[in-house]
Amino acid sequence: MTPDQYCQQKTKASHSNFALAFFFLSKKKRLALTALYAFCREVDDIVDNCKEKTVGKNKLDEWRLEIDRLFDQAPKHPVSVALSPHITPCKLDKKHFIEIIDGMEMDLNCNRYNDLKKLKIYCYRAASAVGLLSAHIFGYTNKSTLKYAHDLGLALQITNIIRDIAEDSERGRIYIPLELLDKYNISENDILQNQNNKQIALLVDELSKLAKNYYQSAINHLPDEDKEMQKPGLIMGNIYFILLQKIMKGNTGNTLDNRVSLSTYKKLMIAITTSLGKTWIY
Repeated sequence: MTPDQYCQQKTKASHSNFALAFFFLSKKKRLALTALYAFCREVDDIVDNCKEKTVGKNKLDEWRLEIDRLFDQAPKHPVSVALSPHITPCKLDKKHFIEIIDGMEMDLNCNRYNDLKKLKIYCYRAASAVGLLSAHIFGYTNKSTLKYAHDLGLALQITNIIRDIAEDSERGRIYIPLELLDKYNISENDILQNQNNKQIALLVDELSKLAKNYYQSAINHLPDEDKEMQKPGLIMGNIYFILLQKIMKGNTGNTLDNRVSLSTYKKLMIAITTSLGKTWIY
């Protein structure tokens, strides 16, 4: 199995929304994005699968060393070998790979966030850093596009957090800042035990509005000349924006009962609509 085939297998196994974006890329960019996504899966799987924090930290530290080797042109892991040909042409920045690893280490060390500021740091590392690397792979001419990628990453991650409140709570994780729980007089046990109530609905509404503001900021910063190149990211953005709208529409007090999702057909229609030039779906 070649390094590229390894990355393709890793990507297919995840059943990610990323796959829809691949159809609108050249072969070279598709290989680069596949390798990037495989890297994200590798480090994320460490957090999901390691029960011992020390073991997880050691494995993440090994990936830090592997990123050093990658940028020294001596990669060993199939994923970093697959990434290697794209580092210079796509101008991929080493610091963004390290930031992604740092985000995964936050998941190892922290299952609560005191305030929104701390959560935003996590969201930047877990999603915006990926978005910035993706924007470089897609291509851009205006630096404002990087602000678009940054804010879109925050919007996507906050949407994920809202969607996965119940699922994360089953792992003992609460990404909602404790200051927001206090604001709405919600206890940690309310979240951990999936206690639906109007206060949780109000909290979800506030987080949803925050995510929506980041979607709006993202599109406001995407210049017209880069919209065609950034189409794969726009597809992802539209899928998650429609998901957020569905969450907001159904946010009537039973938010934690069912994980909201979109059908494959719906995602495909969003991808087609976006590909035809609809920049943002409202």
